[in-house]
Amino acid sequence: MDRWQGRLCAPYTDCCRRSLIQRMAKTPIPPAIRVVLLTMMLNAIGFGIIVPVVPKIVMGLGHVPIEGAVAIGGHLSFIYAFMQFLFSPLVGNLSDRFGRRPVLLASLLGFAIDMVVFAFAPTLAWLFVARAFAGIFGASNGPAQSVIADIVRPEERARYFGLIGAAFGIGFVLGPVIGGLIGQYDHRLPFLVAGALAGANFLYALVALPETLDDAHRRRFDWRRANPFGALLQARHLKGIGLIAAAYLIWQIATLVYPLTWNYFTMGRYGWTEAMVGASLALVGLVMAAMQMAVLPRIVARLGERRTAMVGVAGTAMTMMAMAFATHSWMAWALFLPMAFQSLVQPNLTAMMTGRGDATTQGEVQGFASAIMAVGSVIAPLLFNPLQAYFTGANAPVHFYGAAFLLASLLAFAVLPLLARMSDASLHRPTEPTPVRR
Repeated sequence: MDRWQGRLCAPYTDCCRRSLIQRMAKTPIPPAIRVVLLTMMLNAIGFGIIVPVVPKIVMGLGHVPIEGAVAIGGHLSFIYAFMQFLFSPLVGNLSDRFGRRPVLLASLLGFAIDMVVFAFAPTLAWLFVARAFAGIFGASNGPAQSVIADIVRPEERARYFGLIGAAFGIGFVLGPVIGGLIGQYDHRLPFLVAGALAGANFLYALVALPETLDDAHRRRFDWRRANPFGALLQARHLKGIGLIAAAYLIWQIATLVYPLTWNYFTMGRYGWTEAMVGASLALVGLVMAAMQMAVLPRIVARLGERRTAMVGVAGTAMTMMAMAFATHSWMAWALFLPMAFQSLVQPNLTAMMTGRGDATTQGEVQGFASAIMAVGSVIAPLLFNPLQAYFTGANAPVHFYGAAFLLASLLAFAVLPLLARMSDASLHRPTEPTPVRR
């Protein structure tokens, strides 16, 4: 945020910056963004509902213990991420050509259908098919973030990306609790509930979501830019994208240790039930949502996006290191509060990435960002799940449940020098038309 405030207030004093922040806090949320926030929250609920029960379904269909289930879970996460890698640039470019609304609606409807297929999967092979389609239809994050880029002024975007993170956090408070409770009675029921929520989400967006990309800023569809490799090559022309992209990728890989291994980690190390896994995820989501809503705007106003992200990265890396050696259940619960450092990073990295595009290419930039996240999601299950399976198996040379978290901590620390090399001046946005609220 420093770079945008600096352009607006360069001739003035810090008082000017403080008054700008105060005006931002009083700005009403545009209707389109309210729809996106609720959509993200409902998506998070649907995603969180299924997390506590996935290990038991994999163990049942695969006839394997928890140590074997973590490896299969990694393969499921890999196919989901690989499909997102392939389709995220396509979805982003389609939204630049045809608008955000139709692309988001198609993704929401597809996700609802996929959850129902997952609920009735009779074999492990069906789980992989369902995860593949979930990866295709789950590539809606880019268009959703493009809605913000379409209608929000540059100096306000970090705030709204933080609100998206908070909405996801709130959804993740509710989802795992619901999934953990109802999953104790039927492991497949949470998938049906997730499908119903996704269907309701689609109907709500169908009625309430306006189109935010006007005809003047749409561009022709180009297959060379709509495939993941073309999107990555095209993005090299965006000034200053290299360091941001590298930090974005490594951070994505590091933080995926939680969704990839948390349920297997806590069930295997501490003997937690589905309800306890759900409660732990809910507590983490609550802490992170509170951080993003109440603390993030103030820290960004004082430190700027880059330095705020560095604080978050350092705190997260140390927390992951501590989690690796948390041998008792109470230690894990005690570390939930410092996990909130993680919420300081993603909104600021996203805002920094968004600053590399103009009004005509936001879908492409967000598609590129989603592709980077997908690359990280492809790499992470190939690292963390086999590592945890190896060090928790019967033939492990050292029995160490925290191996995945130790690796994640080292990766997170590696982001710091990348952020340190960036200067705040280099993060100034290219000139673009003033967005119009819708």
